[in-house]
Amino acid sequence: MILLLLSVLCALGAFVGVLSVIRDVESKVGPERTAYRLTSDVPAYQALDPGQFERVAIPERWLPATAVTDLARVRGKIAVTPLHKGSLLQNDMVVDRPALKPGQQEIAIMIDAATGVAGKINPGARVNIYATFEGKRAEDKPVSKVIVANAQVIDRGKLTPLENKDPGDTRSSSTRRATEAVPITFALSTADAQRVAYAESFATHVRLALVAPGTEAAIPPGERTYTLDGDK
Repeated sequence: MILLLLSVLCALGAFVGVLSVIRDVESKVGPERTAYRLTSDVPAYQALDPGQFERVAIPERWLPATAVTDLARVRGKIAVTPLHKGSLLQNDMVVDRPALKPGQQEIAIMIDAATGVAGKINPGARVNIYATFEGKRAEDKPVSKVIVANAQVIDRGKLTPLENKDPGDTRSSSTRRATEAVPITFALSTADAQRVAYAESFATHVRLALVAPGTEAAIPPGERTYTLDGDK
């Protein structure tokens, strides 16, 4: 009987000791706050969605001051850099969706989904817009030009079918018209908007080249126009 009582007392003592340790840890760690962690990778400039994050509890003393604690703050925002799965969401990772600045106007063009990089372009991205023109005279060579450099994308539409591909069409892919395209909207000055409108109307092809984030260098004048003879 005495041994049984001793066992009970020892068990109670151990339980009290564990509770004491837990309380001591809690007192040192402090209260917890809600934060959010990415559940998947998010490319740069992609719009953010609450479904891309999971809620986690982090001790307040260890929570970065820039951590997002309310998902309402990311509504209408985009990722400013590539975000990686498992990262803690912070305010400096996101920015507002791009909007028009004074003197700018919106212009949208259809970009061939097969030959362009439309699938990788999101609002906020910067692109160079290339247009290829046939020669005006029979002896003139085709020419490719950078008509707008570092153009800002403010919206990307949905994939749109243009026409059904003719099974009997034997033309090469370079001369066959696109069957699917994506509307891309830019924020441009009046002069650049006119260049884009002209190219869409009269160019053989209009393509976009995605510019790496942070690239600000201008294209030298000698590199804005290309002909095949230039490589000879």
